[in-house]
Amino acid sequence: MDEQQARRGGGPPMWWRHGPPWWNRWEDGDERVQRWPWRSTLLITFFVMAGSNYAARGQHDREDLDPLARVLLLVAGGLLLWRKRHPVAVAFGTTAAAMVYLGAGYPYGPVFLTVAVACFNAIVMGHRKAAWTAVGVLWVAHVLVGHWLYEWLPPSGDPAAPWGQEGVIAAWVAAIVAVSELARTRREQWVKERAERAQAARRRADEERLRIARELHDVLAHSISVINVQAGVGLALLDTDPEQARSALTTIKAKSKEALGEVRQVLDTLRTPGDAPRAPAPGLDRLPELVRQAASAGLTVDVEGEPPRLAPGTDLAAFRIVQEALTNVVRHSGSRHARVHLDHGDGATLRLRIDDDGPATGADAGGSGNGLAGMRERAAALGGTIEAGARDDGGFRVLAVLPLKAPAETKEDR
Repeated sequence: MDEQQARRGGGPPMWWRHGPPWWNRWEDGDERVQRWPWRSTLLITFFVMAGSNYAARGQHDREDLDPLARVLLLVAGGLLLWRKRHPVAVAFGTTAAAMVYLGAGYPYGPVFLTVAVACFNAIVMGHRKAAWTAVGVLWVAHVLVGHWLYEWLPPSGDPAAPWGQEGVIAAWVAAIVAVSELARTRREQWVKERAERAQAARRRADEERLRIARELHDVLAHSISVINVQAGVGLALLDTDPEQARSALTTIKAKSKEALGEVRQVLDTLRTPGDAPRAPAPGLDRLPELVRQAASAGLTVDVEGEPPRLAPGTDLAAFRIVQEALTNVVRHSGSRHARVHLDHGDGATLRLRIDDDGPATGADAGGSGNGLAGMRERAAALGGTIEAGARDDGGFRVLAVLPLKAPAETKEDR
């Protein structure tokens, strides 16, 4: 892989990235295979006919091009029209036509081109043994005609062909096979790379769907939990304390508006192609806002430590982990007090610890559910870890360890 290719992250070279050359695009089941190669067949046939006429002028010791010779040349060229549909049959058919043509003593010339094209096509399409056999049969037949059967075949009195000529023909055969094998190898490489690119595209799409699902879960779970608590407070105080009920309804309105805004931001990533700018993702700088939202839901949150400067992807993950942990306290814990501790003293990792004093109030409280799974996925994507479980004193703890320098930030987090 050259330097330019490496900078692009691998894949085929620049001249290959839009697909292989025309000779490498023939695949079974592909629409292109069903097309008849009229133009190339007519061009090759015309070249073979005209070239044979020209070659015959300098070969006075060979038979003249009579109607039978022209029919054989037309047959050899015309068979190429079926080379994409029946590559093996065309390879042997052109070989047979060339054998009869040479055996009849007609002049050497472009008739070999039809065999070369047919065998090249067969090798590229994966029929290697058949193509090798056809080429080998033609060469053996030429040796027999030129060295053992020449006395019984026209033209009369034609001497035996020199063995040096057979070496030249053998060299041309080897060259044709080598070029065909190279084209076949490149075709297989292109097919493999295309499959890998398709698989990578599917993987990126799956990762994007997972990211969006995770974002929607975190946004909706937190917001709806706060709304649910405030709705309960409002209903309970509607008759006895209208002002407090009004405050709860105001919180519900504000929180629902904020949730709609965040959901719209997430969904915009589906509608906006490319790298179009969008609203910045939340980070730990919004911790005070989380504390206020938790307070409106009746949860007191103490924050210890200062958040360090983080990359956008790590900042978003840390914010969502704290948000989800506090949401779980509101939903599943009987405690109305939680503590968030931030520590980055080692300079390499950020340790987020979220504690509550319990006890658990829901059957699903603890280490299960989509929320904790989403937190673990976020941490793992950055090379970090999540530990979540009950404490010995009856409370619950979430401990996240995230690297301050993420190994690789995904495109959507920038």
